[in-house]
Amino acid sequence: MNDAFPDLDHLLVAATTLALVVACVLLHFEVSSVLSRRMRRTSPSRRRRFLGLMLGLLAAHVAEIWLFGLAAWWLEGTTSGAVAGTPMTSGLDYVYLSAITYTTLGYGDVFPEGALRLLMGTESLTGFMLITWSASLTFLEMQRHWNDRG
Repeated sequence: MNDAFPDLDHLLVAATTLALVVACVLLHFEVSSVLSRRMRRTSPSRRRRFLGLMLGLLAAHVAEIWLFGLAAWWLEGTTSGAVAGTPMTSGLDYVYLSAITYTTLGYGDVFPEGALRLLMGTESLTGFMLITWSASLTFLEMQRHWNDRG
């Protein structure tokens, strides 16, 4: 086999990665849009609106982490990609791997090998961008709140 062309494992990981990125960006867009509209309403209280914003964004991030984690679990069983380090014994181990990747915390006890590196590397970039998006939305809403008070 010629190393210049990706094998089927890499193509499957690439296609899955693309689908996950699109799904996570769309999910984040929809959640952010709904939460942003809710912030502009006069009721309930501002306190409730900000708590709703923070909990809603957190829920979106957790859902995105789970999507990547479950995909990594499936791909490890389907492709030649692997996770090295501490043995992975359940789906929650893959969610943990996804969480440390998504948040760009970094690898220590577990890390991807082979074809899974593409998925996890792209997850880091996606997570960084979506976390930044959430921080920007939160800042804009807080700024709007401060300007309305003064």
